[in-house]
Amino acid sequence: MAVFLYNSLTRKKETFEPLKNNLVRFYSCGPTVYSYQHIGNLRTYVFNDILKRTLLFNGYEVKHVMNYTDVGHLSSDADTGEDRMEKAAQKEHKSAQDIAAFYAEIFEKDCVKLNIMPPDIICRATQYIKEQIEMVQVLEEKGFTYRTSDGIYFDTSKVEDYGQMGQIDEEGLEAGKRVDIGEKKRKTDFALWKLSEKPGLRQQEWNSPWGIGFPGWHTECCVMSSKHLGKQFDIHTGGEDHITVHHPNEIAQAEAAFGVKPWVRFWLHGAFLLFKGEKVSKSKGGLYTISELEEMGFAPLAFRYLCLNTHYKKQLHFSLNVLEGAANALNRLHNLILEYGADPGDQKTKSEKKYSNEFRDAINDDLNMPRALSVLWSVLRDKDLDGPAKRNLALKFDQVLGLGLENLQEKKQDAPEDVLKLVEEREKARKDKNFARADAIRDELLKLGYSVNDTSQGPKLKMQNSKLKTQN
Repeated sequence: MAVFLYNSLTRKKETFEPLKNNLVRFYSCGPTVYSYQHIGNLRTYVFNDILKRTLLFNGYEVKHVMNYTDVGHLSSDADTGEDRMEKAAQKEHKSAQDIAAFYAEIFEKDCVKLNIMPPDIICRATQYIKEQIEMVQVLEEKGFTYRTSDGIYFDTSKVEDYGQMGQIDEEGLEAGKRVDIGEKKRKTDFALWKLSEKPGLRQQEWNSPWGIGFPGWHTECCVMSSKHLGKQFDIHTGGEDHITVHHPNEIAQAEAAFGVKPWVRFWLHGAFLLFKGEKVSKSKGGLYTISELEEMGFAPLAFRYLCLNTHYKKQLHFSLNVLEGAANALNRLHNLILEYGADPGDQKTKSEKKYSNEFRDAINDDLNMPRALSVLWSVLRDKDLDGPAKRNLALKFDQVLGLGLENLQEKKQDAPEDVLKLVEEREKARKDKNFARADAIRDELLKLGYSVNDTSQGPKLKMQNSKLKTQN
Protein backbone atom coordinates (compact mmCIF):
# COMPACT_ATOMS: atom_id res chain seq x y z
CA MET A 1 0.00 0.00 0.00
CA ALA A 2 1.22 3.49 -0.83
CA VAL A 3 2.56 5.82 1.84
CA PHE A 4 1.51 9.48 1.50
CA LEU A 5 3.53 12.22 3.21
CA TYR A 6 3.11 15.99 3.30
CA ASN A 7 6.19 17.54 1.69
CA SER A 8 7.00 20.97 3.11
CA LEU A 9 9.07 21.75 0.00
CA THR A 10 6.15 21.41 -2.40
CA ARG A 11 3.46 22.15 0.21
CA LYS A 12 1.35 19.18 -0.76
CA LYS A 13 0.79 15.54 0.14
CA GLU A 14 2.69 13.20 -2.17
CA THR A 15 3.19 9.49 -2.70
CA PHE A 16 6.46 8.51 -1.06
CA GLU A 17 8.98 6.43 -2.98
CA PRO A 18 12.66 6.04 -2.04
CA LEU A 19 15.27 7.28 -4.47
CA LYS A 20 17.13 3.97 -4.29
CA ASN A 21 15.39 0.58 -4.24
CA ASN A 22 13.71 -0.20 -0.89
CA LEU A 23 16.13 1.79 1.28
CA VAL A 24 14.91 5.00 2.91
CA ARG A 25 17.73 7.39 3.79
CA PHE A 26 16.44 9.63 6.56
CA TYR A 27 18.07 12.54 8.43
CA SER A 28 16.55 14.26 11.44
CA CYS A 29 17.87 17.47 12.96
CA GLY A 30 19.00 16.55 16.45
CA PRO A 31 19.17 18.67 19.59
CA THR A 32 21.63 21.39 20.48
CA VAL A 33 22.99 19.77 23.62
CA TYR A 34 23.51 22.78 25.88
CA SER A 35 20.57 22.11 28.20
CA TYR A 36 17.79 19.65 29.05
CA GLN A 37 15.35 18.84 26.26
CA HIS A 38 11.86 19.79 27.40
CA ILE A 39 8.69 18.07 26.22
CA GLY A 40 8.25 20.60 23.41
CA ASN A 41 11.56 19.45 21.95
CA LEU A 42 10.74 15.81 22.57
CA ARG A 43 7.45 15.99 20.69
CA THR A 44 9.53 16.37 17.50
CA TYR A 45 11.47 13.18 18.25
CA VAL A 46 8.26 11.24 18.93
CA PHE A 47 7.12 12.41 15.48
CA ASN A 48 10.43 11.25 13.95
CA ASP A 49 9.96 7.88 15.63
CA ILE A 50 6.42 7.48 14.31
CA LEU A 51 7.67 8.23 10.80
CA LYS A 52 10.46 5.69 11.10
CA ARG A 53 8.16 3.02 12.54
CA THR A 54 5.61 3.61 9.78
CA LEU A 55 8.25 3.13 7.10
CA LEU A 56 9.47 -0.07 8.75
CA PHE A 57 5.87 -1.29 9.14
CA ASN A 58 5.48 -0.90 5.37
CA GLY A 59 8.50 -3.08 4.69
CA TYR A 60 11.09 -0.42 3.93
CA GLU A 61 14.66 -0.54 5.16
CA VAL A 62 15.56 2.67 6.96
CA LYS A 63 18.97 4.25 7.44
CA HIS A 64 18.40 6.94 10.04
CA VAL A 65 21.01 9.59 10.85
CA MET A 66 20.67 12.23 13.58
CA ASN A 67 23.12 14.87 14.74
CA TYR A 68 24.05 16.56 17.97
CA THR A 69 24.81 20.26 17.55
CA ASP A 70 27.68 20.81 19.98
CA VAL A 71 29.12 24.01 18.48
CA GLY A 72 28.10 26.92 16.26
CA HIS A 73 24.41 27.34 17.16
CA LEU A 74 24.22 31.04 17.97
CA SER A 75 21.48 32.61 20.07
CA SER A 76 20.18 34.54 17.03
CA ASP A 77 19.22 33.23 13.59
CA ALA A 78 20.85 36.40 12.22
CA ASP A 79 24.32 34.91 12.92
CA THR A 80 24.77 37.08 15.99
CA GLY A 81 24.79 36.49 19.70
CA GLU A 82 26.55 33.94 21.84
CA ASP A 83 27.31 30.35 20.97
CA ARG A 84 24.86 28.36 23.09
CA MET A 85 27.44 25.73 23.97
CA GLU A 86 30.04 28.30 25.04
CA LYS A 87 27.49 30.18 27.12
CA ALA A 88 26.36 26.99 28.91
CA ALA A 89 29.98 26.00 29.58
CA GLN A 90 30.68 29.37 31.19
CA LYS A 91 27.51 29.25 33.25
CA GLU A 92 28.14 25.74 34.58
CA HIS A 93 31.94 26.11 34.85
CA LYS A 94 32.54 23.03 32.73
CA SER A 95 34.08 22.30 29.36
CA ALA A 96 31.85 22.53 26.30
CA GLN A 97 32.60 18.86 25.63
CA ASP A 98 31.43 17.89 29.11
CA ILE A 99 28.27 19.96 28.67
CA ALA A 100 27.53 18.21 25.38
CA ALA A 101 28.18 14.73 26.78
CA PHE A 102 26.04 15.36 29.88
CA TYR A 103 22.95 16.66 28.09
CA ALA A 104 23.24 14.20 25.21
CA GLU A 105 23.18 11.32 27.71
CA ILE A 106 20.06 12.68 29.41
CA PHE A 107 18.38 13.14 26.02
CA GLU A 108 19.13 9.53 25.10
CA LYS A 109 17.68 8.31 28.41
CA ASP A 110 14.53 10.34 27.76
CA CYS A 111 14.24 8.75 24.31
CA VAL A 112 14.43 5.29 25.87
CA LYS A 113 11.68 6.25 28.33
CA LEU A 114 9.53 7.43 25.41
CA ASN A 115 10.21 4.21 23.49
CA ILE A 116 11.90 6.14 20.67
CA MET A 117 14.01 3.89 18.46
CA PRO A 118 17.65 5.05 18.36
CA PRO A 119 19.10 6.35 15.07
CA ASP A 120 21.44 4.10 13.15
CA ILE A 121 24.08 6.82 13.24
CA ILE A 122 24.50 9.72 15.66
CA CYS A 123 27.04 12.34 14.60
CA ARG A 124 28.43 15.35 16.45
CA ALA A 125 29.26 18.58 14.65
CA THR A 126 32.68 18.86 16.30
CA GLN A 127 33.71 15.54 14.74
CA TYR A 128 33.26 16.87 11.19
CA ILE A 129 35.18 20.14 11.20
CA LYS A 130 37.49 19.06 8.36
CA GLU A 131 34.54 18.15 6.12
CA GLN A 132 32.78 21.41 6.91
CA ILE A 133 35.83 23.44 5.95
CA GLU A 134 36.04 21.48 2.71
CA MET A 135 32.41 22.28 1.87
CA VAL A 136 32.96 25.99 2.43
CA GLN A 137 36.02 25.81 0.17
CA VAL A 138 33.92 24.21 -2.58
CA LEU A 139 31.30 26.95 -2.27
CA GLU A 140 34.06 29.57 -2.34
CA GLU A 141 35.55 28.09 -5.50
CA LYS A 142 32.11 28.10 -7.15
CA GLY A 143 31.57 31.77 -6.34
CA PHE A 144 28.78 31.44 -3.76
CA THR A 145 30.58 33.12 -0.86
CA TYR A 146 31.97 36.45 0.29
CA ARG A 147 34.04 37.49 3.28
CA THR A 148 33.32 40.01 6.02
CA SER A 149 35.34 40.92 9.07
CA ASP A 150 33.53 38.26 11.14
CA GLY A 151 33.31 35.33 8.73
CA ILE A 152 32.55 33.70 5.41
CA TYR A 153 28.97 34.14 4.23
CA PHE A 154 26.76 32.45 1.66
CA ASP A 155 25.42 34.83 -1.00
CA THR A 156 21.74 33.91 -1.33
CA SER A 157 21.35 36.15 -4.40
CA LYS A 158 23.30 33.52 -6.34
CA VAL A 159 20.49 30.98 -5.76
CA GLU A 160 17.49 31.48 -8.02
CA ASP A 161 14.87 29.82 -5.82
CA TYR A 162 16.30 30.55 -2.38
CA GLY A 163 13.67 30.25 0.35
CA GLN A 164 11.17 28.27 -1.71
CA MET A 165 10.28 26.06 1.25
CA GLY A 166 9.54 28.92 3.61
CA GLN A 167 8.09 31.18 0.90
CA ILE A 168 10.60 33.81 1.94
CA ASP A 169 9.91 37.26 0.52
CA GLU A 170 13.31 38.89 0.72
CA GLU A 171 12.06 42.26 -0.46
CA GLY A 172 9.30 42.32 2.10
CA LEU A 173 11.36 40.84 4.91
CA GLU A 174 11.16 43.10 7.95
CA ALA A 175 9.38 45.67 5.77
CA GLY A 176 9.18 49.09 7.35
CA LYS A 177 11.88 48.32 9.91
CA ARG A 178 15.51 49.26 10.04
CA VAL A 179 17.43 46.04 10.46
CA ASP A 180 21.14 46.10 11.19
CA ILE A 181 22.63 43.40 8.99
CA GLY A 182 26.18 44.46 9.63
CA GLU A 183 28.47 43.69 6.71
CA LYS A 184 26.10 41.16 5.18
CA LYS A 185 24.91 42.02 1.68
CA ARG A 186 21.37 40.77 2.32
CA LYS A 187 19.25 39.89 5.31
CA THR A 188 18.99 36.28 4.12
CA ASP A 189 22.74 35.70 3.67
CA PHE A 190 24.10 33.37 6.34
CA ALA A 191 27.41 32.40 7.92
CA LEU A 192 29.27 29.36 6.68
CA TRP A 193 32.31 29.94 8.90
CA LYS A 194 32.45 32.40 11.77
CA LEU A 195 35.77 33.94 12.80
CA SER A 196 36.59 34.11 16.49
CA GLU A 197 36.41 37.73 17.64
CA LYS A 198 39.37 37.17 19.95
CA PRO A 199 41.08 33.85 19.15
CA GLY A 200 41.94 31.92 22.28
CA LEU A 201 38.91 32.92 24.36
CA ARG A 202 36.52 30.33 22.99
CA GLN A 203 36.75 26.73 24.15
CA GLN A 204 35.86 25.42 20.69
CA GLU A 205 37.61 26.99 17.70
CA TRP A 206 39.70 25.63 14.85
CA ASN A 207 42.21 26.77 12.26
CA SER A 208 40.85 27.28 8.75
CA PRO A 209 41.99 28.87 5.47
CA TRP A 210 40.14 32.04 6.60
CA GLY A 211 41.40 32.19 10.16
CA ILE A 212 40.58 30.72 13.56
CA GLY A 213 36.88 30.19 14.05
CA PHE A 214 34.02 27.72 14.03
CA PRO A 215 31.43 26.40 11.54
CA GLY A 216 27.99 27.85 10.90
CA TRP A 217 25.05 25.82 12.19
CA HIS A 218 23.50 25.31 8.74
CA THR A 219 26.76 23.99 7.29
CA GLU A 220 27.02 21.37 10.01
CA CYS A 221 23.78 19.60 9.12
CA CYS A 222 24.54 19.70 5.38
CA VAL A 223 27.87 18.02 5.86
CA MET A 224 26.83 15.37 8.38
CA SER A 225 23.68 14.29 6.54
CA SER A 226 25.35 14.01 3.14
CA LYS A 227 28.43 12.36 4.61
CA HIS A 228 26.34 9.39 5.72
CA LEU A 229 23.40 9.43 3.29
CA GLY A 230 24.89 10.67 0.02
CA LYS A 231 24.58 13.85 -2.03
CA GLN A 232 20.87 13.10 -2.51
CA PHE A 233 18.63 11.35 -0.03
CA ASP A 234 14.98 10.74 0.77
CA ILE A 235 13.75 12.45 3.94
CA HIS A 236 14.85 15.33 6.17
CA THR A 237 12.84 16.26 9.27
CA GLY A 238 12.79 18.91 11.96
CA GLY A 239 10.56 21.26 13.88
CA GLU A 240 8.35 23.77 12.10
CA ASP A 241 10.64 26.60 13.24
CA HIS A 242 13.25 25.29 10.76
CA ILE A 243 11.04 25.96 7.72
CA THR A 244 12.02 29.60 7.25
CA VAL A 245 15.73 29.72 8.16
CA HIS A 246 17.68 26.58 8.97
CA HIS A 247 16.36 24.26 6.28
CA PRO A 248 16.28 26.80 3.41
CA ASN A 249 19.91 27.59 4.25
CA GLU A 250 20.82 23.91 4.26
CA ILE A 251 19.15 23.46 0.87
CA ALA A 252 20.84 26.50 -0.68
CA GLN A 253 24.38 25.53 0.21
CA ALA A 254 23.98 21.78 -0.36
CA GLU A 255 22.51 22.19 -3.85
CA ALA A 256 25.13 24.81 -4.69
CA ALA A 257 27.99 22.62 -3.46
CA PHE A 258 26.79 19.29 -4.85
CA GLY A 259 25.17 20.54 -8.06
CA VAL A 260 22.07 18.39 -7.49
CA LYS A 261 18.39 19.23 -7.20
CA PRO A 262 16.51 18.33 -5.19
CA TRP A 263 19.10 17.64 -2.52
CA VAL A 264 16.41 16.02 -0.38
CA ARG A 265 13.19 14.62 -1.84
CA PHE A 266 10.83 14.96 1.15
CA TRP A 267 10.90 17.53 3.97
CA LEU A 268 8.66 16.90 7.00
CA HIS A 269 8.17 19.23 9.95
CA GLY A 270 6.54 18.68 13.32
CA ALA A 271 4.42 21.44 14.84
CA PHE A 272 5.03 23.17 18.15
CA LEU A 273 3.78 22.14 21.54
CA LEU A 274 1.89 25.06 23.09
CA PHE A 275 1.29 25.94 26.73
CA LYS A 276 -1.31 28.61 27.52
CA GLY A 277 -1.36 29.50 23.85
CA GLU A 278 2.38 30.12 23.51
CA LYS A 279 5.19 28.04 22.04
CA VAL A 280 7.16 26.16 24.66
CA SER A 281 10.82 27.18 24.50
CA LYS A 282 13.89 27.16 26.68
CA SER A 283 14.31 30.91 26.13
CA LYS A 284 11.01 31.44 27.99
CA GLY A 285 12.05 29.20 30.83
CA GLY A 286 10.85 26.00 29.22
CA LEU A 287 8.05 23.83 30.49
CA TYR A 288 8.60 20.31 31.82
CA THR A 289 11.26 17.72 31.24
CA ILE A 290 10.38 14.02 31.23
CA SER A 291 12.07 13.63 34.62
CA GLU A 292 9.95 16.41 36.07
CA LEU A 293 6.79 14.72 34.80
CA GLU A 294 7.95 11.47 36.37
CA GLU A 295 8.45 13.23 39.69
CA MET A 296 4.81 14.34 39.43
CA GLY A 297 3.75 10.71 38.94
CA PHE A 298 3.30 10.63 35.16
CA ALA A 299 4.70 7.77 33.13
CA PRO A 300 6.76 8.95 30.11
CA LEU A 301 4.60 6.89 27.77
CA ALA A 302 1.60 8.96 28.88
CA PHE A 303 3.26 11.90 27.12
CA ARG A 304 3.84 9.73 24.04
CA TYR A 305 0.16 8.76 24.08
CA LEU A 306 -0.74 12.44 24.31
CA CYS A 307 1.39 13.16 21.23
CA LEU A 308 -0.38 10.43 19.28
CA ASN A 309 -3.73 12.13 19.88
CA THR A 310 -2.79 15.14 17.72
CA HIS A 311 -1.51 15.02 14.13
CA TYR A 312 2.18 15.91 13.96
CA LYS A 313 1.45 18.92 11.72
CA LYS A 314 -1.02 20.42 14.19
CA GLN A 315 0.08 22.38 17.22
CA LEU A 316 -0.49 20.45 20.43
CA HIS A 317 -1.99 22.36 23.36
CA PHE A 318 -0.49 20.99 26.56
CA SER A 319 -1.76 21.09 30.12
CA LEU A 320 -1.40 18.77 33.08
CA ASN A 321 -5.12 18.01 32.91
CA VAL A 322 -4.81 16.94 29.28
CA LEU A 323 -1.78 14.82 30.16
CA GLU A 324 -3.72 13.21 33.00
CA GLY A 325 -6.46 12.25 30.55
CA ALA A 326 -3.84 10.63 28.31
CA ALA A 327 -2.37 8.81 31.32
CA ASN A 328 -5.79 7.42 32.25
CA ALA A 329 -6.42 6.24 28.68
CA LEU A 330 -3.01 4.58 28.54
CA ASN A 331 -3.57 2.82 31.85
CA ARG A 332 -6.92 1.57 30.62
CA LEU A 333 -5.26 0.29 27.46
CA HIS A 334 -2.50 -1.47 29.42
CA ASN A 335 -5.00 -3.05 31.78
CA LEU A 336 -7.08 -4.40 28.90
CA ILE A 337 -4.03 -5.96 27.24
CA LEU A 338 -3.05 -7.59 30.54
CA GLU A 339 -6.57 -8.98 30.95
CA TYR A 340 -6.39 -10.64 27.54
CA GLY A 341 -3.37 -12.65 28.75
CA ALA A 342 -0.55 -14.06 26.67
CA ASP A 343 -2.54 -16.75 24.83
CA PRO A 344 -1.87 -16.14 21.10
CA GLY A 345 -5.23 -17.64 20.12
CA ASP A 346 -6.14 -18.99 16.69
CA GLN A 347 -9.12 -16.88 15.67
CA LYS A 348 -8.87 -15.40 12.17
CA THR A 349 -11.81 -13.28 11.14
CA LYS A 350 -12.73 -10.81 8.43
CA SER A 351 -12.85 -8.20 11.15
CA GLU A 352 -9.14 -8.63 11.86
CA LYS A 353 -8.26 -8.03 8.21
CA LYS A 354 -10.61 -5.06 8.07
CA TYR A 355 -9.02 -3.47 11.13
CA SER A 356 -5.50 -4.14 9.84
CA ASN A 357 -6.34 -2.39 6.57
CA GLU A 358 -7.95 0.54 8.39
CA PHE A 359 -4.89 0.93 10.61
CA ARG A 360 -2.51 0.86 7.66
CA ASP A 361 -4.68 3.34 5.78
CA ALA A 362 -4.45 5.70 8.77
CA ILE A 363 -0.69 5.58 9.31
CA ASN A 364 0.00 5.75 5.56
CA ASP A 365 -2.14 8.87 5.28
CA ASP A 366 0.62 11.24 6.39
CA LEU A 367 1.02 9.52 9.77
CA ASN A 368 -2.55 10.03 10.95
CA MET A 369 -2.03 8.74 14.48
CA PRO A 370 -5.32 10.03 15.94
CA ARG A 371 -7.18 7.89 13.40
CA ALA A 372 -4.83 4.97 14.06
CA LEU A 373 -5.60 5.17 17.78
CA SER A 374 -9.31 5.24 16.96
CA VAL A 375 -8.90 1.99 15.01
CA LEU A 376 -7.15 0.42 18.00
CA TRP A 377 -9.98 1.34 20.37
CA SER A 378 -12.54 0.05 17.87
CA VAL A 379 -10.76 -3.30 18.03
CA LEU A 380 -10.87 -3.33 21.81
CA ARG A 381 -14.59 -2.52 21.84
CA ASP A 382 -15.50 -5.13 19.20
CA LYS A 383 -17.64 -7.79 20.90
CA ASP A 384 -17.16 -10.21 17.99
CA LEU A 385 -13.41 -10.51 18.64
CA ASP A 386 -12.10 -12.63 21.49
CA GLY A 387 -9.36 -11.47 23.85
CA PRO A 388 -6.41 -13.09 22.06
CA ALA A 389 -7.50 -11.63 18.71
CA LYS A 390 -7.74 -8.17 20.22
CA ARG A 391 -4.34 -8.56 21.84
CA ASN A 392 -2.74 -9.74 18.60
CA LEU A 393 -4.05 -6.74 16.68
CA ALA A 394 -3.03 -4.37 19.46
CA LEU A 395 0.52 -5.72 19.48
CA LYS A 396 0.68 -5.46 15.70
CA PHE A 397 -0.46 -1.84 15.79
CA ASP A 398 1.96 -1.10 18.61
CA GLN A 399 4.86 -1.69 16.23
CA VAL A 400 3.99 1.84 15.08
CA LEU A 401 2.33 3.35 18.15
CA GLY A 402 5.20 2.36 20.42
CA LEU A 403 3.19 2.23 23.65
CA GLY A 404 5.04 -0.72 25.15
CA LEU A 405 2.19 -3.22 24.93
CA GLU A 406 4.31 -6.30 24.25
CA ASN A 407 6.41 -6.06 27.41
CA LEU A 408 3.65 -5.29 29.90
CA GLN A 409 3.88 -7.02 33.24
CA GLU A 410 1.21 -7.30 35.88
CA LYS A 411 1.83 -4.73 38.59
CA LYS A 412 1.89 -6.23 42.04
CA GLN A 413 -1.01 -4.89 44.09
CA ASP A 414 0.06 -3.91 47.60
CA ALA A 415 -3.39 -4.03 49.15
CA PRO A 416 -4.07 -4.48 52.88
CA GLU A 417 -4.45 -8.05 54.10
CA ASP A 418 -8.14 -7.59 54.92
CA VAL A 419 -8.81 -6.44 51.36
CA LEU A 420 -6.98 -9.45 49.91
CA LYS A 421 -9.00 -11.77 52.17
CA LEU A 422 -12.23 -10.22 50.86
CA VAL A 423 -11.06 -10.89 47.31
CA GLU A 424 -10.40 -14.53 48.15
CA GLU A 425 -13.78 -14.82 49.87
CA ARG A 426 -15.53 -13.30 46.85
CA GLU A 427 -13.78 -15.68 44.46
CA LYS A 428 -14.92 -18.65 46.60
CA ALA A 429 -18.50 -17.29 46.57
CA ARG A 430 -18.40 -17.04 42.77
CA LYS A 431 -17.18 -20.63 42.45
CA ASP A 432 -19.97 -21.74 44.78
CA LYS A 433 -22.42 -19.76 42.57
CA ASN A 434 -23.31 -17.60 45.57
CA PHE A 435 -23.55 -14.52 43.40
CA ALA A 436 -25.48 -12.45 45.93
CA ARG A 437 -22.59 -12.80 48.40
CA ALA A 438 -20.05 -12.10 45.64
CA ASP A 439 -21.87 -8.89 44.71
CA ALA A 440 -22.06 -7.82 48.34
CA ILE A 441 -18.31 -8.28 48.74
CA ARG A 442 -17.73 -6.29 45.54
CA ASP A 443 -19.75 -3.41 47.05
CA GLU A 444 -17.76 -3.68 50.27
CA LEU A 445 -14.48 -3.49 48.32
CA LEU A 446 -15.72 -0.40 46.48
CA LYS A 447 -16.39 1.30 49.81
CA LEU A 448 -12.80 0.53 50.77
CA GLY A 449 -11.59 2.16 47.54
CA TYR A 450 -10.97 -0.95 45.40
CA SER A 451 -12.58 -2.50 42.36
CA VAL A 452 -12.16 -6.08 41.20
CA ASN A 453 -12.33 -7.32 37.62
CA ASP A 454 -12.90 -10.97 36.76
CA THR A 455 -10.54 -12.19 34.04
CA SER A 456 -9.50 -15.55 32.60
CA GLN A 457 -6.35 -15.26 34.75
CA GLY A 458 -8.35 -14.71 37.93
CA PRO A 459 -9.57 -11.60 39.80
CA LYS A 460 -7.64 -8.36 39.22
CA LEU A 461 -7.72 -5.82 42.02
CA LYS A 462 -7.41 -2.11 41.27
CA MET A 463 -7.37 0.92 43.56
CA GLN A 464 -10.05 3.49 42.79
CA ASN A 465 -9.97 7.29 42.98
CA SER A 466 -6.31 7.45 42.03
CA LYS A 467 -4.94 9.61 39.26
CA LEU A 468 -3.78 6.52 37.41
CA LYS A 469 -0.59 8.22 36.25
CA THR A 470 1.98 5.48 36.55
CA GLN A 471 2.14 2.74 33.94
CA ASN A 472 1.99 -0.97 34.67
